[in-house]
Amino acid sequence: VQGTGGSSAVSKCSAAARGYIQDRFLRLLAGRRRRRAPLIHRGYYIRARAVDHCVQDFLLKTRSLPRTQILSLGAGFDSLYFRLKDMGLLHHTVVYEVDFPDVACQKATLIKRMKELSALVGDTGGEGLGAITFSGEDYKLLGVDLSELSELERTLEEAGLNNEIPTLFIAEVVLPYMENTRSDALIQWAAEHFPQACFLVYEQVHPEDPFGRVMQQHFSQLNCALRSLAQYPDCEAQRRRFLGKGWTECSVMDMNEFFICCIPEDEQQRVQTLEPFDEYEEWHLKCSHYFVLAASKGMEPSWTPLLPSVTVPRHAGPVGMAGSVPAALCARLSGIPGLRRYGHHSVLIKPSVILTTGGFGEENGQHCRMRDFHVLSKHAGYWKAVCVTQNIPDKRWGERLYHTVSCLSDTLALVVGGRTSPSSAGLGMLWLKFPKTCNASDPDDVSVELVSLQPAAEAAALRWRHSTTEVTFKGEQYLFVYGGRSALEPVLGDWHFLHTPELSYAVIAVEGPVPESRHSHSACSWEGGVLIAGGLGAAEQPLGSVFLLRELEHGFQWQTIETHPPLVPRYSHTAHVHEGKLLLVGGVWFHASSVPGVTIIDLMTGLCLDYVINVEHLEWPLMLHNHSSVFLPNEKELLIIGGGGNCFSFGTHLNPAPVTLSLSSILISH
Repeated sequence: VQGTGGSSAVSKCSAAARGYIQDRFLRLLAGRRRRRAPLIHRGYYIRARAVDHCVQDFLLKTRSLPRTQILSLGAGFDSLYFRLKDMGLLHHTVVYEVDFPDVACQKATLIKRMKELSALVGDTGGEGLGAITFSGEDYKLLGVDLSELSELERTLEEAGLNNEIPTLFIAEVVLPYMENTRSDALIQWAAEHFPQACFLVYEQVHPEDPFGRVMQQHFSQLNCALRSLAQYPDCEAQRRRFLGKGWTECSVMDMNEFFICCIPEDEQQRVQTLEPFDEYEEWHLKCSHYFVLAASKGMEPSWTPLLPSVTVPRHAGPVGMAGSVPAALCARLSGIPGLRRYGHHSVLIKPSVILTTGGFGEENGQHCRMRDFHVLSKHAGYWKAVCVTQNIPDKRWGERLYHTVSCLSDTLALVVGGRTSPSSAGLGMLWLKFPKTCNASDPDDVSVELVSLQPAAEAAALRWRHSTTEVTFKGEQYLFVYGGRSALEPVLGDWHFLHTPELSYAVIAVEGPVPESRHSHSACSWEGGVLIAGGLGAAEQPLGSVFLLRELEHGFQWQTIETHPPLVPRYSHTAHVHEGKLLLVGGVWFHASSVPGVTIIDLMTGLCLDYVINVEHLEWPLMLHNHSSVFLPNEKELLIIGGGGNCFSFGTHLNPAPVTLSLSSILISH
């Protein structure tokens, strides 16, 4: 547990070095320097913003009072005091920090050694008295175990903490490491002993969904299990916890809500453009698994609460589920490491034969961008898979994520777009050629050829997280390339018609309301046109719209498909059409109470029903984003291949094996 403070300081320091937060003191307190990934920077940025938002609100609203105090519990190597002092915000406020004796001693030594720090505190020489490791006029650093409440109370009294003045308690990822009885006692003690107080908490939530299970496993492996989550698994349970322990007001929001409600749009845009970034799913999942809570009692009604009680409409209440869909492991495919991947693409190239390409996954025990293809085929009710090594002279063309593959004939498929790194340009197009007899029992080589495009068609190819769909116009076949993103544009709303097979760019008139720009949406061919659903929009927020690009005599027309109840906004899902119904599979949404399962939209009536996926027969978390899926209409069965991602600092999760979802019962009942 003590080690978590040090690694958190290093991450905050890295975020400050890249311009996410302004804090010149972190580098003095963090000790070692290490550059973290953009996803980690965003995670620590939102944490710092949430804490600062509430702390500065407290100081602003109490500035007319003669004296206030801040008590930071489990403060670690945090720089809060030094930042507030440097900004001139501590005119009449004393900051008390408490952590384990070892941590407090290390920090006290650091402060004394660093002139920049000691000059701000103005050492009064009161340190070294028992648990008080450092004592300045408006800063006291105490070494006490928080779970020893009587010892904590005695030391705070000795250090001069005053029960009668307005007090802000801060617990930033601290309480979950304590036994519940002890953390509950601490929350109740603060309410009972301080007539005017606020309590600010930032910590984890939702332990039982797939991301939550990976998060819990990570902390257990570090030997600092999250003990509070079983009893307080969601934001509402935490709110009730504080109200039941003597606090009269309590507002709480997860970090997706905080980002939307409390961070101005221009600041959101600044952060979104600081570094090349393409891990939206893990960023939003991280944000739905952390919350900020502000409780208060006895404060002036004019300035409570510290957090706005704004509920973003799309977060309101749980998603009603119409039923469940059973998930079953494909046992025959479970030993194949190459199928553990995400950001890849799978396509049916013949009945019961699937080609899977690209993505990021596991090869020879290492995580890497995937070069090899896999052919999966079904014989006598069982799936079988083999690896096909492809020979592309330029490896950049082979190692791609977030591309599309369209099967154009029984021997030809087209790969469009994709990327290596998010800072590099999109990757153009490839022909995949395979023999008529290609299957997993006899996987003749799939050969690969680069496509040289006309300049007019080039723009269609240099993108990723887009869609490529077959459409028909005046009896001719076209590929409709839509949306996505590029190295220069974080979201695209344009489209291109490519005439097959020669891939010449065609100008075809399109009328009607143009859909909002998006990437990570789904697209399916339907009645000669295209169905577009969901996606991530320009503000990095999920979209809930469904559009049909419908063929007319002289071109195409965009039409909105109204769904009822409205489709819950989502992205990074997959989609299929079956007998007038649109099936959406998995994805990421902002409803933290559940994860997306299978949604069925009746395209005639607009009726939209959500089904939860029953994973009781799987021994591991099933992450349904960045996956691929293939629908087998005869069996009314979905095969899900891959999925997962880089789960913040908790490690990379790759779904270990393909899974089948049996949809026969819900397709009949629907």
